[in-house]
Amino acid sequence: MILAPQELENSASKYAAEAIRLDSQGSRLKAIQFYQRAIEALNKLIQIYPEYKLNKIYLERSNAYLNRIKSLQMSNVLEEEEGKGEENIVLNDADNCDRKIGSEMRKPKEPIGEEFESLIMKEKPNISWEDVVGLDDAKRAIRESIVYPTKRSDLFPLGWPRGLLLYGPPGCGKTLLAAAAAAEIDGYFVNVDAAAMMSKWLGEAEKNVSKLFKMANKLYESENIPILLFIDEIDSLLGNRNGEVGGEIRVKNQFLTEMDGINNKSKNSKLYVIGATNKPWSLEAGFLRRFQKRIYVTLPDNDSRNYLFKQYSMPLKKDKTLKIEELSKLVQGYSASDIKDICQAVQLRVVNELFESGKAMEAQSNPRSISMNDFKEIIKIRKPSVSIDMIRAYMRWSEQFKAL
Repeated sequence: MILAPQELENSASKYAAEAIRLDSQGSRLKAIQFYQRAIEALNKLIQIYPEYKLNKIYLERSNAYLNRIKSLQMSNVLEEEEGKGEENIVLNDADNCDRKIGSEMRKPKEPIGEEFESLIMKEKPNISWEDVVGLDDAKRAIRESIVYPTKRSDLFPLGWPRGLLLYGPPGCGKTLLAAAAAAEIDGYFVNVDAAAMMSKWLGEAEKNVSKLFKMANKLYESENIPILLFIDEIDSLLGNRNGEVGGEIRVKNQFLTEMDGINNKSKNSKLYVIGATNKPWSLEAGFLRRFQKRIYVTLPDNDSRNYLFKQYSMPLKKDKTLKIEELSKLVQGYSASDIKDICQAVQLRVVNELFESGKAMEAQSNPRSISMNDFKEIIKIRKPSVSIDMIRAYMRWSEQFKAL
């Protein structure tokens, strides 16, 4: 069974979120297991869909998880060595002292600088605004805050927002929006996953946040081009949790400090922070005011669903019964990635028929034309990934905190 891109993305996201939670609680071995599962899901996505537009971002994220695994494994090895030294009670005080000092000297510093350097996408993301279907309000808000000030800063004597929060259901284009903005401003796109900063080894978590922002500031000051820090699943870093440990609280405080620093900089600064989340209600109130723009990335409307079906079904062989407008009405409440998955499932349906007929290997044999009924049958068994309750929750939160 071939999994759709959205299923693999969701699996990787779920595993990474659990890994971060375990990591923050000090459960290193379990965290490693979930980081590995997230890497496997991302690598599978890249292998099955080599032309997927976000593959470069997901490859960088996979490397960030791998770096975190190496760091956790090193921490475990060093602690085991220290434990063996403490168990050897026949050593005299001088030997104990030498053992302890030697152990401290063997602790390498994490290559934070190199890790963050790998997050910088110095090539433009191969994504344009045309790749983001619909979402006109979100596009307008991002252009106002990022694109227009970059092109004509003299038109903004009062400055402009530098903190933006994109929230909404999964699979609706939050990452695409950020990547499209980065492509248009001709600057650096720093794609940050929460796992890249949630290091508890030697209590470095809040220092990593500080180093990340210092790196971005230094890059901006040295090259004087726009820098876009994109932090996906920002609720993993800044969300409310029961039984928070001290490291998590320090990370949040450090992030607040860094965001205040960005917002209080020169009114001409072009260093931006875009946070993305599927769970905006989990963010603490103190962080919301740091994101002056809070943009609801909604499910596609009827016109957008029409466009998506036309685009995704374009390479397919279709018969005359297929009516795109009717299809669009059948999938109200589906996300953009859901619609792509439906088109892909229909393609698999007719290809599977060809193979089962035994004619697939014959010269010039091709799948039959896709009918309206094929789509209806797939829609019956593929339900939307976003529930009505979730949409209501987004609407309630938007009524209180939306800021376009």
